[in-house]
Amino acid sequence: MILGMSPLLFLHVFISLVGLVTGFIVLRGLLTGRAQARWTAAFLVATILTSLTGFVLPATQLLPSHVVGIISMLLLAVAVAALYIYRLAGAWRWIYVATAVASLYLNVFVGVVQSFRHIAFLTPLAPTESEAPFVAAQVVVLITFVVLGVLAARRFQPVRTA
Repeated sequence: MILGMSPLLFLHVFISLVGLVTGFIVLRGLLTGRAQARWTAAFLVATILTSLTGFVLPATQLLPSHVVGIISMLLLAVAVAALYIYRLAGAWRWIYVATAVASLYLNVFVGVVQSFRHIAFLTPLAPTESEAPFVAAQVVVLITFVVLGVLAARRFQPVRTA
């Protein structure tokens, strides 16, 4: 047990945190027009690994977290294709931005859920995850990511090589 977690759960949480940190660095780069290839690769790999390790955590049925993981994997597949196969040409630029930002949003969404489940002062505020504080937090996160995603799509222009 590490911090009260199984080694697999600890690994999943650690990779998730790496995905979140690198994702915010990538988002900053998209917003400022200065995307960095290594941070982007780290974000994509960590976010893919987050979903994959989530699927191997013990569960007896399909959970909402599995559905989020499936959606995230589909978004990430498109993001990887847009970036590494289609090289952000034409519409692939905004498709990449939208799928990368949406993948980061899903990680933050799950982070909010886990925060309300496991942080002692938040749990009583939304014990069933349908109470106003939980809904408000998720709405604020969603609106924030929609705004940031639109701004990133407008501002990000990949470097053109000859």
